[in-house]
Amino acid sequence: MTSRSVLLRLMITSALATSAAAAVAADATGADTLDTIIVTGTRVSGLHAEDSPAPIQLIDAGAIERVGVPGLLSALAQNVASFNVQANGGDTQNLTVAAALRGLNPNNTLVLINGKRRHGTANLSIDGGAGPFQGSAAPDLSFIPAAAIDHVEVLTDGAAAQYGTDAIAGVINIILKHNASGGTVDVSAGRYYDGDGATPDIWANAGFAPTASSFVNVTAESRFHGYTDRGNIDPRALDPGVLANTPTIKNYPGYPHVNRVDGDALYHLNIVSVNAGVDLGGSTQLYGVATYGKKTAQSFENYRTPDVLPQIYPNGFEPQEASDETDYAFTAGIKGLAGVWHWDLSTTYGRDRVGLSTIDSGNVSLYQNTGSTPTSAFDGSLINEQWTTNFDVTREVDLGLSAPATFAAGVEYRRETYSIEHGDYAATYLEGMQSYPGFTATDAGSHSRNNAAGYVDFAFAPAKNFTLDAAARFENYNDFGNATVGKLTGRYDISPAFALRGTISNGFRAPTLAEQYYSATNVNINSAFVQLPPNSPGAVLVGIDGLKPEKSRNYSVGFVAHPTDKMTLTLDAYQIDITNRIAATGGIFASGYGGQSSAVAAAIVANGNVLAPGVTNFGIQMFANGLDTQTQGAEMVLSYPTTLSGGGRIDWSLTASYNSTKITNINPTPAQLGNQALYGPGAISDITTASPKYKAILSAQYTADRWTLTVRESLFGPSTEYEQGDDGNFYPSTVHAAAITDLTVAYRVADHLSVSVGATDLFDKRPNSYNPDLIANYRANLDAQSVLNSPGFAPYSINGGYYFGRVTFTF
Repeated sequence: MTSRSVLLRLMITSALATSAAAAVAADATGADTLDTIIVTGTRVSGLHAEDSPAPIQLIDAGAIERVGVPGLLSALAQNVASFNVQANGGDTQNLTVAAALRGLNPNNTLVLINGKRRHGTANLSIDGGAGPFQGSAAPDLSFIPAAAIDHVEVLTDGAAAQYGTDAIAGVINIILKHNASGGTVDVSAGRYYDGDGATPDIWANAGFAPTASSFVNVTAESRFHGYTDRGNIDPRALDPGVLANTPTIKNYPGYPHVNRVDGDALYHLNIVSVNAGVDLGGSTQLYGVATYGKKTAQSFENYRTPDVLPQIYPNGFEPQEASDETDYAFTAGIKGLAGVWHWDLSTTYGRDRVGLSTIDSGNVSLYQNTGSTPTSAFDGSLINEQWTTNFDVTREVDLGLSAPATFAAGVEYRRETYSIEHGDYAATYLEGMQSYPGFTATDAGSHSRNNAAGYVDFAFAPAKNFTLDAAARFENYNDFGNATVGKLTGRYDISPAFALRGTISNGFRAPTLAEQYYSATNVNINSAFVQLPPNSPGAVLVGIDGLKPEKSRNYSVGFVAHPTDKMTLTLDAYQIDITNRIAATGGIFASGYGGQSSAVAAAIVANGNVLAPGVTNFGIQMFANGLDTQTQGAEMVLSYPTTLSGGGRIDWSLTASYNSTKITNINPTPAQLGNQALYGPGAISDITTASPKYKAILSAQYTADRWTLTVRESLFGPSTEYEQGDDGNFYPSTVHAAAITDLTVAYRVADHLSVSVGATDLFDKRPNSYNPDLIANYRANLDAQSVLNSPGFAPYSINGGYYFGRVTFTF
């Protein structure tokens, strides 16, 4: 679609929503979610979302629980237009789904739980097919029970000066339920139209009051998700030469569908959360939050033909990458009032450990040299830890202005640790197990850093209907030095029906420890790449001497309007300039179709990695500060609750986002790489075109008596990524614009019992395939990559339609 047709389609969608809402009775009743008191984006107490000087989108518990595919990621993706979730990943990336705001890297979004910083995942995203999600070490939202959430506040504005220097794209603040009585039990199950991906899920939430002045709210959830397979037939399964040399391939179960690498991983997820508080008297409260999660998962890797390890697998084999992940966090705090000062002291510790294993595989060199090999091996562990302590104070100040001013200040101390534990003998002997070599002793290590910060925030009204909010933050990293950032936000209410608002700010994001120190070997059937840590001696050999922090500038301007009674419309345009952006380089070859470099070969040796014998296409990939970018976009939110003249109610909402990123500068390629670019067409497309240009979500919820009908239409814009074929050329693959329809019908059987059925992607719309010329090139070279059908960077699921049923009991 052209940019003109995109704009026209968004305008038509908006007009349809507005006219449909206006067609029903104007005497609407019911609370608009934008009228909820917010705690994100401002230090002013008692502020409503519709009065916020910064764009805030609220997602309430009902919207979260009504999604067909369970989980917080699905709920956010189906309600926030600027929030996109990775469709599918390769290797260990298929075990941890990444998501991002405003087309930027997930690391540029800060996640808070009840206003406290959440720790990131240890499972760094490095797969080349992941598009804009490469490098993600952001918090894994799957470990937050959706049923524990009261609402989510999504601040789509730069907020580094207020919350932390990594809040460049925005802030997601998850507010947990604090009910002291009652509860809900929910049982659901669903599967995809193809018959796979079965997803039974059960959760329960309950509130208790141990004393008259305390509450405890507990949520537990257990979920299973089965494998899916959306891949093509592996060309090796039908090749005459392969069949002549290894005829037993026909005996492999499911032949000729011998390669199930293109699909969802299988996982079991068990999570629990506790939100608690007690009033100690004298305006002092003690509070705490704890979450714990356990996830085991398995993901298929590329099929190995019978000649790879015939003594154990005479018909060939499909290795699997398995993970055993434990994630937990706790917050303990105390807050109160001392004179005119509100104070809050808290400490938060979080830890994520991912133990990785390769199963249904073997180490070929170990078998050849010793006569035996285990069929499974422990590859090692990834561990991420974060301990944050905050002290904040707030007070109102009467300056004789049209409204009291608010002064806030605070300090923070944070310690972060990232560790890699090496694998066992079989996983690390020479080239390691087939499909995923274990972490070697040179990969392993533990790295820590400290960060101290302080901020001040002053919000005041210099004139009637005019507010300003100024914030400044100072940060000191023991590995990157000092940084000072600021933010100025203003809002002017021209009338009760129309207000202008805008923000200017800057940010500073230190690279995550995972981006700096992650080291591993990624293998395919005919290629191998070492993920080279940019802080390693090997990186120096190719002209990279560590990572520098990203620096950003954010600008936004918009308005809030109430065209009719109960209707709220917001529109905000923004620009984000990032210098020294940290981005994945893509493949840089030591040998193969992409180029030659003795420096790259030396870097692999210096890093201590051993590649499989016979691999001719090999090299490195890493993270580097190689370019500057500019992201421009606009976001719109429209909501209108209405009452029908014949009874019943419709809640309308429309959220839309347009986003475009361009590269404004590319640093010179290090001389050691010769004619190979540090950022080739593939890496550049990951940043500029692999995210959808636009996304719009039109939702209508009809409620009458015991019935509730929810219809959601999601419109995704096109996205494109370049991928290198076996001939060394880059081929563009485009996921075309698509509309996805979701439908849910719920019926309240009794006062405390309801049932619902529905479908996500009702009409089974799936992303189109990769560029046919690329697939043809892969097939001609018997490359297993040709199995991949829908691109992993697609903005919606590769699995197609999903149907489900649910039973909910409240007490």
